[in-house]
Amino acid sequence: MTSDLENTDFKALLDHICTNRGVDFSGYKRSSLMRRVSRRMQVVGVDSFIAYIDYLEVHPHEFQQLFNTLLINVTSFFRDTSAWDTLRGEIVPAILRAKPGETAIRVWSAGCASGQEAYSIAILLAELLGIEAFQDRVKIYATDLDDDALAEARQATYSQQKVEGLSAAQLEQFFEDKEGLYTFRKDLRRLVIFGRHDLIQDAPISKVDLLLCRNTLMYFNAETQSRILARFHFALRDNGYLFLGKAEMLLTHSDMFSPVQLKGRIFSKVPRTNVRDRLLIMTQTGSEDAADRLSDQMRLRETAFDVGPVARIVLDHSGVLAMANQRMRVLFGLSQRDVGRPLRDLELSYRPVELRSCLEEAYESRRTVALSDIVWQNSRGDAVFLEVQVNPLLTSDGAILGASVSFVDVTRFKRLQAELEHSNQELEMAYEELQSTNEELETTNEELQSANEELETTNEELQSTNEELETMNEELQSANEELQTVNDELQRRSEDLNHSNAFLESVFTSLKGGVVVVNHDFQVQIWNQKAQDLWGLRPEEAVGQNFLNLDIGLPVGQLRQPIRDCLALVDGNAAEVTLEAVNRKGRNITCRVTCTPLMNSDHQSQGVIVIME
Repeated sequence: MTSDLENTDFKALLDHICTNRGVDFSGYKRSSLMRRVSRRMQVVGVDSFIAYIDYLEVHPHEFQQLFNTLLINVTSFFRDTSAWDTLRGEIVPAILRAKPGETAIRVWSAGCASGQEAYSIAILLAELLGIEAFQDRVKIYATDLDDDALAEARQATYSQQKVEGLSAAQLEQFFEDKEGLYTFRKDLRRLVIFGRHDLIQDAPISKVDLLLCRNTLMYFNAETQSRILARFHFALRDNGYLFLGKAEMLLTHSDMFSPVQLKGRIFSKVPRTNVRDRLLIMTQTGSEDAADRLSDQMRLRETAFDVGPVARIVLDHSGVLAMANQRMRVLFGLSQRDVGRPLRDLELSYRPVELRSCLEEAYESRRTVALSDIVWQNSRGDAVFLEVQVNPLLTSDGAILGASVSFVDVTRFKRLQAELEHSNQELEMAYEELQSTNEELETTNEELQSANEELETTNEELQSTNEELETMNEELQSANEELQTVNDELQRRSEDLNHSNAFLESVFTSLKGGVVVVNHDFQVQIWNQKAQDLWGLRPEEAVGQNFLNLDIGLPVGQLRQPIRDCLALVDGNAAEVTLEAVNRKGRNITCRVTCTPLMNSDHQSQGVIVIME
């Protein structure tokens, strides 16, 4: 049993890997993942996950060794012969019967490792279709997360031991023998496209007839498997097939896939009734004009949703983000990678408003839930006022399909309302003053009454105009003018910043000693001319690098603790160390190093100033 502290430290390690290398292992099975990481930690002599994070910071090349340990690539040609025999005798012929003439055949090998299974399906299709038809009709996509495995797959060269699953006839027809190494034919190799692909984060390849993903899903937890299988369901055509490994079954996903041969782990896609299904039926029955019209309507609806003026998302019944239009992505910083993720994993679930409780209320009442006076800060730092509407999406019999959440921008209306209230207050003050003047009482009273009626009319017109402004060209012109004003302000501030930077640079240049500024991650922020004169390292070579990794004549490793003390504000405000060093000319010198905390306006440390004399 692992302790809570150990789990917390391990999560910190996974976050560090995701932040620095963009690889998310959070969906993998935790126990096997911890076991493999611990094996790698033993190799490098590290005894805790936190210490291993420090080790990765100091030794960036360790990331590649860690990935090689975590991403196990075990594959062979025509592995599990009986399953491949079923593909050859039943599945591929069924695909060919469903795709007459010169129709293209698309295959995706997900988790392809070093490429044997991708080349196996290429050999099988070439044998059934013939070489010429194979070259004209077949396109095979092979993807993996391991760059080293992909590099080996692209070479398409294998030893005698690795081609044992192939017959002598297959070796002679599809491979070139060079000094005991077998290389796949170049003219057929061009039809197998290899690429790096993350099954969790990246969008799936679409319109696939056959999808191979063998002994890959077993490394993911149940929730992540469901997400990946949903993407596989989207990737496959309605008459497509899924080929899994011996260790994998889909007992809990019968709504998406049905078994064709359970022993061989071959499944067919369960189609879902939607607009695409109707389009397919029309095409098969010969109603091509109707199919074209329906296809155009589909594209029209998708485009209209994406360019709509109101920020909107659509969630399915399980709370997974299904759609997000362009306005939504810009306003809240969403991306296409977020589509397919549970809402609870997104910041949007609780900012700017707690959506999950609103969704529960909308589902329970089967009615729209509206929230007003919601304030959000956009990417420019401006306050945006929103009205949130949560609409349950129901079938004809009242079953819940999901929900549509709209974020209506009412900032302009709020501003106009504030201006109107201010104008009303001024009018009331003027009315009171005019009432005190007896001679002009009647005239002033009539004028104020007339003004009040005009203001009420104006208010109604402004409310009506506000609903139309979002779709009018005048709003775009106004937005362009505002953007130009913001751009001018940013340019002015940039000039001020350049002047400040030039002044700061002159200060650093005038100092007698070398000055280095590092942040909390030990990354060099400033490297002045004196530091270059001392150690021979130019600012562009030093800035952004880990200070403790710099190869200079100063034993920087001995400065780790003084810098950490300054970051933590331990033992006073500064630390001074005298070290023996070698300057850029190769002369031995005694260097006095002073570490001083870099404080912000809140008296908190935001870095360390290192002065070397």
